[in-house]
Amino acid sequence: MHAFHSTASNRWTDLIVGLDQPMPVLGGRMVPYINLDNAATTPPLKSVVETVNRFLPYYSSVHRGAGFKSRVSTAAYNDAHDTIARFVGADPRGNTVIFGKNTTEAINKLAYRFPLADDSVVISTEMEHHSNDLPWRARARVVRARVTGDGRLDEDDVDRLLDAYGRRVALLTVCGASNVTGLVQPIHRLARRAHAVGARILVDAAQLAPHRRIDVKPDDDPDHLDYVAISSHKMYAPFGTGALIGRRDTFLSGAPEYQGGGTVEIVTPHDVHWAGLPDREEAGSPNVIGAIAIAAAAQALMEDGMDAITQHEAALTAYAIERLRSLPAVTIYGPSNTGSAVDRVGVITFNVGSIPHALVAAILGYEAGIGVRSGCFCAQQYVMRLLGIAEPDLSRRHREYLAGDRSRKPGMVRVSLGAYNVVEDIDALVAMVERIAQGQYEGQYCVVPETGDYRVAGDEGAAFRIDTTPVS
Repeated sequence: MHAFHSTASNRWTDLIVGLDQPMPVLGGRMVPYINLDNAATTPPLKSVVETVNRFLPYYSSVHRGAGFKSRVSTAAYNDAHDTIARFVGADPRGNTVIFGKNTTEAINKLAYRFPLADDSVVISTEMEHHSNDLPWRARARVVRARVTGDGRLDEDDVDRLLDAYGRRVALLTVCGASNVTGLVQPIHRLARRAHAVGARILVDAAQLAPHRRIDVKPDDDPDHLDYVAISSHKMYAPFGTGALIGRRDTFLSGAPEYQGGGTVEIVTPHDVHWAGLPDREEAGSPNVIGAIAIAAAAQALMEDGMDAITQHEAALTAYAIERLRSLPAVTIYGPSNTGSAVDRVGVITFNVGSIPHALVAAILGYEAGIGVRSGCFCAQQYVMRLLGIAEPDLSRRHREYLAGDRSRKPGMVRVSLGAYNVVEDIDALVAMVERIAQGQYEGQYCVVPETGDYRVAGDEGAAFRIDTTPVS
């Protein structure tokens, strides 16, 4: 058995909100919740919540306000931009930090603002999240580098596409880490290759930022990352903010896609002079609380040390892979050798025999208080490739899905780890998965055809509502 050693686990379990919150499971028992769905959303750091609470008495409008609270809020909002620049190692002289809702909005913004000629080509990959695929389809010809049989990016195919399209390639866009297999991409090596043909690179770092140190490198370095997108809700900070970090010259040319309050310096009946950066790209009243939160989370990650987080998560991932591999009914997707754990963030996808993935996820939640995710994780093309579903079967399932019957939708179960997860979380998961594989679970489950999800027979969901009535 893999020997698990960590110095980060106990420290991080003390830093997270809600880990001691008991949750109901089938039969009326209350158990500590085990969150293994961090790739979707991480729980908040206590320090983030405390920072926001300290700031709230001073919360006010930012920019142009003369009152003390407005000046405090403006300073805090501006400082948040600087913190995120430091978090990724960006030089503010050549780069800007633009706040928005999340990574999806950041990529859509770049797709709107990025200069593309009529014959431009965007190189993507077969492993991308839909958010790093769909926005580019309307702007340019998109070609996708293949993945290998175990889900890795085929770098030779990247080279082939770069050679084939040459100077027509405007952008290479890749995930920093896959939200399906956790595989970490060689982003700096890819940046060097893109720059060699005059292209730029975007890194969707939603899954990378909470797990690995990001260094965009100096602007004149061939390994420089031109654009990076991150989300606070995957970095232990709620309140709905993301950031796009990128070249200033991209956003100083042309008009922003959202126009109005805060984006202008001068408006006449016939002319507009746009504001400087980042103001012109942050239309309307910004999410100041969200900016404070993501900056506080980034600061906490930097202070704790990303290398320590990486080591802890790599060891825990290797342990989880080894434990799951010991179950004969479990199929792991992507590299399944524990030695590959250093090349991936803590994301593991699997299926349990012929048991529907959504049923496995439901049993884990209903009966063990373990939160996981199932489905295609907004990366349908990649998941279908890993599942090896043949075209005739896939087309049939698509027809069923579009007709409203989602009970046979293909997918996987995803376990995703955070810095606070511990070996006991993995042991509880594996014990329950083994019981599921042997049919030793309590509930009678039925599928909801409209969604493809499973629930305990007779449960209409009332037990999953909490009182959100404002305190009088």
